[in-house]
Amino acid sequence: VQLQASGGGLVQAGGSLKLSCAASGRTSSLFMGWFRRAPGKEREFVAQIGWGGGNILYIDSVKGRFTIDRDFARNTIYLQMNSLKPEDTAVYYCAECRTYGCDPSRVDSWGQGTQVTVSS
Repeated sequence: VQLQASGGGLVQAGGSLKLSCAASGRTSSLFMGWFRRAPGKEREFVAQIGWGGGNILYIDSVKGRFTIDRDFARNTIYLQMNSLKPEDTAVYYCAECRTYGCDPSRVDSWGQGTQVTVSS
């Protein structure tokens, strides 16, 4: 399965962006997730969603601002990001995850990344 992420861009603080991750083919992974890597920092888990649309998790710093969702018909997951902050600036990656919590050492495939830049 190949993952194609899109939707990144430049936005002012307080603005919104919606990321998409389209999967080519049927994924056998139980979960789909979003990660991000900010400049000079380690890759960070952001959110996950289960195959059935449940088992949703977020890191504390995005709770209440980000929403993960999936469209089964389009084989696509989304990350709606509202009230963006400069510290959300990062390259965002989608992933097929084998485990609850999306252990990055057990990711089946990664998308290519999409840049999100939030200006203050």
